[in-house]
Amino acid sequence: MSDEQAAAPTNNFLRSIIDEDLKSGKHSGVVTRFPPEPNGYLHIGHAKAICINFGLARDFGGRCHLRFDDTNPAKEEQEYIDSIKESVRWLGFDWGQHLYYASDNFEQLYQWALYLIEQGKAYVEDLSAEEIRAYRGTLTEAGTESPYRNRTVAENLELFGRMRSGEFPDGSHVLRAKIDMAAPNINLRDPVIYRILHAPHPHVGDAWKIYPMYDFAHGQTDALEGITHSICTLEFESHKPLYEWFLDNLPVPARPRQYEFARLNLTYTVMSKRKLQELVQLGTVSGWDDPRLPTLEGLRRRGYTPASIRTFCEQIGVGRSDSWIDVSVLEECVRTDLNDSAPRAMAVLRPIKLVIDNYPADMTEELQAANHPQKPEMGSRTIGFSKEIWIDGDDFMEVPRKGFHRLMVGGEVKLRFGYIVTCTGVIKDEQGTVLELRGQYDPASREGIHTADGRKVKGVIHWVSAAHAVAAEVRLFDRLFADPNPDRGGIDYKQFLNPNSVETLTDCKLEATLADSDVETRYQFERTGYFRQDPKDSQPGELVFNRVVTLRDVWARK
Repeated sequence: MSDEQAAAPTNNFLRSIIDEDLKSGKHSGVVTRFPPEPNGYLHIGHAKAICINFGLARDFGGRCHLRFDDTNPAKEEQEYIDSIKESVRWLGFDWGQHLYYASDNFEQLYQWALYLIEQGKAYVEDLSAEEIRAYRGTLTEAGTESPYRNRTVAENLELFGRMRSGEFPDGSHVLRAKIDMAAPNINLRDPVIYRILHAPHPHVGDAWKIYPMYDFAHGQTDALEGITHSICTLEFESHKPLYEWFLDNLPVPARPRQYEFARLNLTYTVMSKRKLQELVQLGTVSGWDDPRLPTLEGLRRRGYTPASIRTFCEQIGVGRSDSWIDVSVLEECVRTDLNDSAPRAMAVLRPIKLVIDNYPADMTEELQAANHPQKPEMGSRTIGFSKEIWIDGDDFMEVPRKGFHRLMVGGEVKLRFGYIVTCTGVIKDEQGTVLELRGQYDPASREGIHTADGRKVKGVIHWVSAAHAVAAEVRLFDRLFADPNPDRGGIDYKQFLNPNSVETLTDCKLEATLADSDVETRYQFERTGYFRQDPKDSQPGELVFNRVVTLRDVWARK
């Protein structure tokens, strides 16, 4: 990411900590890491973590590692690994040579587990998962020691070796750290650090039959990589004493420090990978890249730009107090970005034909249209004009309401970049549905908004020449949930799904310049919103456009 792309850094408590660490000589450089578990696709909450970790490393002249904390092969897939790498790159960050996997350290982690056993600080447990939970106690009551807690070192070494060799079935044994069953922090009550899993691993294959728990692998992997500042969300704050206990009790090569920040809570969505996966598996959405999802793949497919997401992450800041960010803040970031960068085009989403009776049937014209009203350097384009044009159904009313300044029978409007036209009649079917409009144009009005006799026209509408129009499907995406907090506890979040989260229009008419448009270009369809071609479904001759965002926040008026 170039300096121009990077948002200007703002001060926050993490920057203050790093600045002090460098000034005091505690660290000579900064090494951070972004450590996703490859058990799903990244979402907008991960974007915040990516921007924090890569941004801090960039701004302090350090480096950020991309590390997969791949300790649970039962839920991890190569598809997720590939998607995560692609999303981080798309967001504008690069890990260079520093791509790591926790699984690359499995042998070292196993040796450290043996070290704990030899020091009398770990033991093989035979209790079931349910029994372990029961023995652990509660927040107000101390736990009970396992009957297997005082096995000899020799017995534990033998059993753990047999666990590694695959002699035992899943769930029959685990390895636990021997800490304190009366500790106020339940995470310190002899936590499980290894379990048996007869499952192939996406990175190391079938080499292992036992896998370390996340809490055991994370801190030691930080140490092996020389991480100076291990930054995570507040839900891991209660795990910090365990993180530090392992570092204190193992011969690790470095001593990282964990710091926590508040995770992103975004309205009108869910941020749990488990729930996002459930929506995918139930078919509620079309996949992890459904444009209604908060996944980075979904936002990218919809048309969000990396710059808009980075700006959003910069604007919401970094703190230690949980708070909710309204999704309109994210929408406004992409709206602002696209208002500045998106070329304009005309598209009629709900077409009604207007036949201009006094325009020659055998004549067409080429009109010039600016690609951006505030940026002449973006140039102009040529659009066709003919006797029959398409206008949007919302721009015509037979019985106009007060303040309606668009087309009506006997009324005049200015066609954007074109002529002033007057509606002279309406053709309907037997049910009263409007089939076609008839009108007249003023040949002298091409350059302005006045008629030949000087009358000024108030309304300006977009249009597309029927002789030049390109057909397209347009998908109007809205928020996936109708409630601002669908994930509140005790209620099924799926009951808040918005039944109108997508509207598919199949008979849209676009100006001809869009026929060969680049799939990565976002456009402002004038007076309608911001759109981009769907990168999966759109193809030459069968165009599909997604609405990225409306021109203004329509939910603010609901």
